[in-house]
Amino acid sequence: MSLTAPARPGAAWTPLTGPAHSIALEVLLDGPLPRSELARRLELSPGSLTRLSRPLLDSGLLVETTGVCDPVSGRPTRPLDVEEDGHHFVGVKLTADTAYAVLTTLRARVVAELQAPLPDRSPAACVAVVGELVRSLAACAGPGRPGVRAVGVGLGGRVARDGEVLSARYLGWESVPFGRALEAELGLPVVVDNDVLSLTRAEQWFGTARRCDHFAVVVVGTGVGYGLVVHDEVLDHPDAGVGLLGHFPLDPTGPLCPDGHTGCAEAMLTREAVEVRAGLALRRPVAFDEVLGLAAAGEPLARRVVDDSARALGVLLAAIGNLTMPRKVLVSGENAGLAEVGAEALRAGIRAHRHPHASELDVDVQHTGFPEWARGAAVTAIRTFVLGHHR
Repeated sequence: MSLTAPARPGAAWTPLTGPAHSIALEVLLDGPLPRSELARRLELSPGSLTRLSRPLLDSGLLVETTGVCDPVSGRPTRPLDVEEDGHHFVGVKLTADTAYAVLTTLRARVVAELQAPLPDRSPAACVAVVGELVRSLAACAGPGRPGVRAVGVGLGGRVARDGEVLSARYLGWESVPFGRALEAELGLPVVVDNDVLSLTRAEQWFGTARRCDHFAVVVVGTGVGYGLVVHDEVLDHPDAGVGLLGHFPLDPTGPLCPDGHTGCAEAMLTREAVEVRAGLALRRPVAFDEVLGLAAAGEPLARRVVDDSARALGVLLAAIGNLTMPRKVLVSGENAGLAEVGAEALRAGIRAHRHPHASELDVDVQHTGFPEWARGAAVTAIRTFVLGHHR
């Protein structure tokens, strides 16, 4: 498996399959690991483990660490690990007006971050801005360190497997071969993905849902997004970028969304929706964070707006729990504070729509800013680098 950028843009990674895939993943997520522990986890003989791990060591993906005593045999051993700082990746989150980028290690630890405004939303302008960000971050890896291995880009929209952006609502794109254009600009492998799916992949490998094989991610911010992992696989579908939960009905007496739906997720949970409702109540413009602050301080009108939205979010989480029965639900995005400031209303919304004998829904609130979105895109690149694919 090649661990450096392919000689030509768009050259494919060599995929890892079977036991080699499992060895690389176990070490990446839990290393350093003694060979005896790896063999036990994967039900491999010592000879098979040695044979399968040798190409991974030769390629540089895995390394042998300082010798310790094997916990099983008591004999000296050299656990296997990844050289985390030996491989760097760039993740980019594209919004309607800004590109946010981070440089990470192989375990998605953020080393540096940058952002730059988009002069316009044209694909050419975005390629130029992202290209400059990647080159600037590559310099942050430090002298004598390996350069960037791959680049991941996350955006709100529908993305094909070859990196073509089929549609991107906030950028106004239709059928844009963005991945190929960026590869030609950088001479590096580029993976383009729906941003919510990238965030879900990051939670699966390196986040609070690590080692959880069945969980859901609900993102509330400018829009409403949804990711689902079942049997340790991210459910990826062309419709993932459509925003399927955006018009899920939550409150039959709620306000209208721009498409005319009463009390749907977009009408109740998005940043703009909360700001508009609070502004009408308080009779002045009010930003989302101020609404949360006023509600937390006991201002009655702001409290009503926040509680209405938090209760609606609880209804949405209950529906996800009822329909998909995940072990954990992560609430993420710029509006995740709704779940904390409106915690009692959130729980009331969940209880009202769950069977009394159903297990308690495990809800974990994650505050996600644009650097975390960019890190998710980097994880998509890491997955492709390690496994040969991200989907």
